[in-house]
Amino acid sequence: MKIQMKDGSVREYENQISVIEVAKDLSEGLARNACAGEVDGEVVDLSYVITKDCKLAILTFQDVKGREAFRHTSSHILAQAVKRLYPDTKLAIGPATQEGFYYDFEFKQAFNYEDLAAVEAEMKKIVKENYEIKRFTLSREKAIELMEQKGEDYKVELIKELPEDKEISFYEQGEFLDLCAGPHLMSTKEIKAFRLTSIAGAYWRGNEKNKMLTRIYGVSFPKSSELEEYLNFVEEAKRRDHRKLGKDLGLFTMLEEGPGFPFFLPKGMVLKNLLIDYWRKIHNREGYVEISTPMMLNQKLWETSGHWEHYRENMYVTKIDDEDFAIKPMNCPGGMLVYKSSPHSYRELPLRIGELGLVHRHEKSGVLHGLMRVRCFTQDDAHIFMMENQISDEIKRVVKLIDEVYKMFGFNYHVELSTRPENSIGSEEEWEVATNGLENALKELNMEYVINEGDGAFYGPKIDFHLEDSIGRTWQCGTIQLDFQLPRRFEAEYVGADGQKHRPIMIHRVVFGSIERFIGILIEHYAGKFPVWLSPVQVKLLPISDRFSSYANSVMEKLRANGIRCEIDERDEKIGYKIREAQLDKVPYMLILGQKEEEGTYLSVRSRDAADTIQISIDDFIQTVREQVLANK
Repeated sequence: MKIQMKDGSVREYENQISVIEVAKDLSEGLARNACAGEVDGEVVDLSYVITKDCKLAILTFQDVKGREAFRHTSSHILAQAVKRLYPDTKLAIGPATQEGFYYDFEFKQAFNYEDLAAVEAEMKKIVKENYEIKRFTLSREKAIELMEQKGEDYKVELIKELPEDKEISFYEQGEFLDLCAGPHLMSTKEIKAFRLTSIAGAYWRGNEKNKMLTRIYGVSFPKSSELEEYLNFVEEAKRRDHRKLGKDLGLFTMLEEGPGFPFFLPKGMVLKNLLIDYWRKIHNREGYVEISTPMMLNQKLWETSGHWEHYRENMYVTKIDDEDFAIKPMNCPGGMLVYKSSPHSYRELPLRIGELGLVHRHEKSGVLHGLMRVRCFTQDDAHIFMMENQISDEIKRVVKLIDEVYKMFGFNYHVELSTRPENSIGSEEEWEVATNGLENALKELNMEYVINEGDGAFYGPKIDFHLEDSIGRTWQCGTIQLDFQLPRRFEAEYVGADGQKHRPIMIHRVVFGSIERFIGILIEHYAGKFPVWLSPVQVKLLPISDRFSSYANSVMEKLRANGIRCEIDERDEKIGYKIREAQLDKVPYMLILGQKEEEGTYLSVRSRDAADTIQISIDDFIQTVREQVLANK
């Protein structure tokens, strides 16, 4: 029997062999760290027995699928602990997540955050008791009978919805068993480091008409040091939370009168306009023209674009003169109408059209999150109309533009190529040409990328850019989508060199994605300490008493005349208090102004990150700030 390993090597065995035995044969260290196996693309338990030639990968916690098996096992230990402490509790589901794991329960009594400690203590006992985790299968009838005997109504519902020919498996550890497809670790003792983090309400199957369950969240790791590192990371993320910093720094607010609709405050508008000014500057340089299209257009347009069929549940609709209208969730159909409003020649192509359009999308209240998930946002769209032989050059041009922007803000990023989803339009041939066009451009740029199967837009494949912020989190922002469908649906044309009419190909692309969301990311990336060019207030003037307010105002006038954004703190407070307040406001520079400064020819300057104060002339200070601004723009 030949088993081909992940690195291409082949191991030969005379008899059938389990995945864990292969791992031990390769390395005792690998066997200790193994979480699951992948046999011919199927993720299986380590106890799975291989009986024929195959491809095998041993999955550890470092592998996504191995990590899922580890954390799914953690969720079963959570469920076992809950059932021990609260025997009447009904089990729902308990998957692994990107961050950790959770399990949904129907408790007979109130369950609060304070109860987590007892559950966590019981989990530690279960880990110490070192139960072997065993898999077994039952017929459909036996599985339903078993779950009915245990009063597990949610499990019965799940079993009844499984296909008739589906194998129904269970996992058992000690006195606890659960309906589960797996895979799992071999023993409870492997879950050495975990923490229950929070509880929340969750409707059964995400349906508001169903019963509200209690969801318990947790995280788990193979080592205590990894758990500690993660918990420190969470605390740092809380410190950087853009919702708190946005409020503290006077950037934006969210109000009950408009859930999901952000209100930008004066300082936030400075930040937003600086990003927009920067966007316009680089797009003018790259030959884009800018348009503005209506926020509301009639139903016929959205039917033509395909959004009415594929995106209707996310759209806000209304009636005008007995005709159905929708507020735009995307800018592209309006951009198509602009393109069609005049004839075009091949000599004009590629035609690059940008739009900073305000779009609205209906999001459920439970997923709203500050500026990161909102119901209206400014999308920095651009639509490029081109011929087929221009695809590669235009995609490479857009990739280079996005790369320039992200590097300017100090972001690393990785790239994903997303392919055709199930809910899509267009022929296989068109999708193949579009996907190859994107992939070839990435290859020509020597860019590393991963394939994200089935995650393209309904009208075409896309390249997604995932930013990595200063504490290692990733955010999907920029995207490039290649579209053969919309030009056909709107019958867009250009006159070719042969004098005949042809159909253009279209690129949809964003750099920031959503300006509002990008601001939220920047707040957390910089922890509110924006670079000088991007700071809403660059300089805070701090007169040490009322006597020096006049002098402070004269300095402020000179700074403003030189384009420096500044404000003055004239409150009747001690200078130490004013300095601390300015530091909390994360202003890059503070000018401490008193008698020495007024009589002399210098300023006393303190930066937000330094405890020392330096003396410098007004002109030299202005030059320093202007140089820092220019260096980052």
